[in-house]
Amino acid sequence: MSARAPVRPDRPDRPGRPGRAAAVPLGRRSGLVLALASVAGLMMLVWPLLLRVPEGTRVDPPFLFLALLPIVVAVVLAEVSEGGLDARVLAVLGVLSAVNALARAISPGIAGVELVFFLLVLGGRVFGPGFGFVLGCTSLFASALVTAGVGPWLPYQMLVAAWVGMFAGLLPRRPRGRGEIAMLVVYGIVAAYLFGALMNLSGWPFILGVAVPGHEGDLSYVAGAPVLENLQRFGVYTLLTSTGGWDTLRAVTNSAAIVLLGPSILAVLRRAARRATVTGVVAGVRDGS
Repeated sequence: MSARAPVRPDRPDRPGRPGRAAAVPLGRRSGLVLALASVAGLMMLVWPLLLRVPEGTRVDPPFLFLALLPIVVAVVLAEVSEGGLDARVLAVLGVLSAVNALARAISPGIAGVELVFFLLVLGGRVFGPGFGFVLGCTSLFASALVTAGVGPWLPYQMLVAAWVGMFAGLLPRRPRGRGEIAMLVVYGIVAAYLFGALMNLSGWPFILGVAVPGHEGDLSYVAGAPVLENLQRFGVYTLLTSTGGWDTLRAVTNSAAIVLLGPSILAVLRRAARRATVTGVVAGVRDGS
């Protein structure tokens, strides 16, 4: 009878321990694809600011980019799935995606109150950047189907939400307890404002005649203008139209949900991650015995 290697409680590959790596490791190739896709997605957002055309030229929406963006997201999903999303982790992914779709259906961004992003933060925190990226894509796609929110903005929403989950998985692993909750609250606030700003950036260059009550002058994008000038216009536009309202309420929602529900949900997710990881280790030893 062959001896089975014990699963030590202090193993460095066990979830939920200080300094522990993500429950779903991201392979080198998957990480490279994730990085390249993120750079490509960022370029699809900021390309109007980098144009060198005669000032005043009209810029049309990037229909080619809109066609390419879902392909980029699909490639990343396939690559990350190859890197370690086994049946148990896929089950967790399905459950969290369904919960997020339902949460968005009952809180469809009214005045910025959304219950989607805090689960992206917690899921990415426990399962790692690859899982967080996939969860952001599937959550926004499923919620768009539920709420009839499918449109040209959906690929951008999926990408930016994927970044929210991905960077949550890249946060320092060591903090635990109140320190971890405080770190996640700060991240949730930053993510809320960045999500609003990036989504504004995806459509702002194509809005003609932007005028905000109480502000003198036009805040429209000017093709061919210096980058800093357009960034200043965009910053004022975002500050006046979403930062003080939608984005702030989204940040408050994230903070409240993480403080109230974060500790218990983190415990549940880490328990699920521990069972999946330990089962995989024991099965591997048994096959080799």
